[in-house]
Amino acid sequence: MKRESHTKMWQVGILFLAIVLVHVLGIVALPAQQSQPETGRAYDHSMWFGVLELPFLFLAVFFGFRTANALKGGLFGRGMRLTAWGFLVMAIGHLHMQVEHFFHYNFFAELFGKQGGAVMWIIALVITWALTGLGFYKIYKASKIE
Repeated sequence: MKRESHTKMWQVGILFLAIVLVHVLGIVALPAQQSQPETGRAYDHSMWFGVLELPFLFLAVFFGFRTANALKGGLFGRGMRLTAWGFLVMAIGHLHMQVEHFFHYNFFAELFGKQGGAVMWIIALVITWALTGLGFYKIYKASKIE
């Protein structure tokens, strides 16, 4: 049983590295696009590093929920689940930012208007911070129990 689990982890790791490699190769290929003025796109490292972080965020969410489920609730499990939810809200926010950068589409502004969209963005940030902070606090408190 342990060997199967270990093999699966290697498969997930290899898949993850392949995804990262594809992103890195895309970043390396960008300077060639920069020299083509007909594309109309400026070369921006920060935008591509934002894309590069998405697989890491979704992997953190995946393993956060997986760890919380493995702990079957309990003090650590509840803290980990809150942290995973915070990471999920963060990952969705980062995905939203990349969609806005690349496709010039702001989902929040479309739903709530320009002002309401800005307010909703701030609320999403506070939710991310609150869930993650509360999750880490619960994990910290659980570690102090003797």
